[in-house]
Amino acid sequence: MTAALALGVLVVGPIACSTEQAAPLPVDEASGEGHGAVADAAELAEPRLGLTTIDPTGGVSHLDLQDDSVSDLGAIGAPETMTTDGRYLFATTSAGIEIVDSGVWTWDHVDHFHYYRAEPRLLGTVEGDGEPAVATSNLSTSGGTGLYFPDSGDAVLLDTEALSRGEIAESFRLQNPPGDGMVVPVGTFALVTDGVGESRTVVGYTADGRRTGLVEPCPDAAGTITTRVGAVVGCSDGALVASATGDELTVERIPYPADATAPPATAFDNREGRPTVAGLAGDQGIWLLDTREKSWTLLPTPTPLVHVSAVDDSDENVLGLATDGRVLVLNGSDGSVVAETGPLVASSVAAGKAPTLIADQQRAYLSAPDERRLYEIDYADDARISRTFETATEPAFTAETGR
Repeated sequence: MTAALALGVLVVGPIACSTEQAAPLPVDEASGEGHGAVADAAELAEPRLGLTTIDPTGGVSHLDLQDDSVSDLGAIGAPETMTTDGRYLFATTSAGIEIVDSGVWTWDHVDHFHYYRAEPRLLGTVEGDGEPAVATSNLSTSGGTGLYFPDSGDAVLLDTEALSRGEIAESFRLQNPPGDGMVVPVGTFALVTDGVGESRTVVGYTADGRRTGLVEPCPDAAGTITTRVGAVVGCSDGALVASATGDELTVERIPYPADATAPPATAFDNREGRPTVAGLAGDQGIWLLDTREKSWTLLPTPTPLVHVSAVDDSDENVLGLATDGRVLVLNGSDGSVVAETGPLVASSVAAGKAPTLIADQQRAYLSAPDERRLYEIDYADDARISRTFETATEPAFTAETGR
């Protein structure tokens, strides 16, 4: 079905919120610290999933996927890139990184989940030069968020717990030589890249910016994602998986197969938190990294792809966005096509307006900037389009929030 929604011109002003009321919870042993609760947040019985979008002028809006209501959250600068952790949107603008709090999040407690809703808000700006690499964790009320500004070499770790209170606080800001790099949060620690090219390493730091003594080679470091097992850092010879237990930071290396000839993955995506992640192996297929089994698998692909994401469900599905605008559901064992959509975002791909493809436990969401649409796809039901949302302005950047 199609829903026509007023995702139109947005204004700076009071933030609209859902009319649903839920009483704030006391912060206690059952739902307090360690379970994702913050002051003035309401705990919900189920996740309040939404699609939070930023248009080319910086207008921010939120589509509630439960009741199809739309809220205008205000405006930031014109966005150039965007990264999300499922609650916050970190948008690159001319001012630096501007942060949007969608006000909805899930706390993953491994064997169960806690779901929260609070007032959405625009949090402010982290200053820096150049288009930064942003690295997030799976928890939006603790740990850190890493920013690396290439033009200045500033390596910044933000306090994510402070973000949950509406404050921007830098745990550290290190001055490195200008150039690409990453700050990867790992529990109460962070890994910061050092050096260039084949001689690049990652260096362990405490949250207050002190070296831990951990230094690991990671040639041509590129790409990071956090799973339940640990934080992944891509290297040209494989990947590092970092984890923190108490006061100890550890890193394990997972090398590519000895006979591998496909290019290394330089970006990763998956259904949030799942152990298996996917990345393009150049034009030669898809690399699947199982962080639990410590293994790589190279899948052939039936057509050129621009993005892949590991659903990592019982059927081992992998989602792929083809260069002709189709979404493919691929078999994670052999790369064969299980199901596919039509060319939903052909115009966006042709115009160089990168669509966003997101997978959660039940659905996939695809943004179509040039077509001015958002699609909800039931990938387990023959890639059926379950809902289509028309938008009045271009959803240049889209995040699924509340997950």
